[in-house]
Amino acid sequence: MTRKIALAADHAGFEEKERIKHTLDKLGIAFDDMGTDSPESVDYPDYARRVAEAVGDGRYEQGLLFCGSGTGMAISANKVKGVRAAVAWNPEIARLAREHNNANVLALPARFTTEEEAAEIVTAWFEAEFEGGRHKRRVEKIKDIEHSSGQNAKA
Repeated sequence: MTRKIALAADHAGFEEKERIKHTLDKLGIAFDDMGTDSPESVDYPDYARRVAEAVGDGRYEQGLLFCGSGTGMAISANKVKGVRAAVAWNPEIARLAREHNNANVLALPARFTTEEEAAEIVTAWFEAEFEGGRHKRRVEKIKDIEHSSGQNAKA
């Protein structure tokens, strides 16, 4: 069965998103592009939310996001229940995000990675698998925080 992911970018990540499609094709990963469709200025939370909700509700197993630093996309995506978004600027960080944190969304910093680096990062992330074991216990604790955080929220 072919893996299918969701991907999106803001204006700063648009070009990198377009270039990474070639890498996804090489890896045999199908994708749905959830925007943006040009380098014209847009608000990154809108695009992060599209991918994060699609991953969080189970329509997609994984998602890729692209913006200038990766940070805004990751912060936005992590607001969605069920999402564990990580920013990766090299293959090792991407691999560890999957192996140790079971990250299901990866945010890339388009302004700080070359085309070759982005391809290596994405490849490392998709080739890695969650290790479980002691990491499973820690991911479960993250889920516990997610499920209980609304109980103490102030209006």
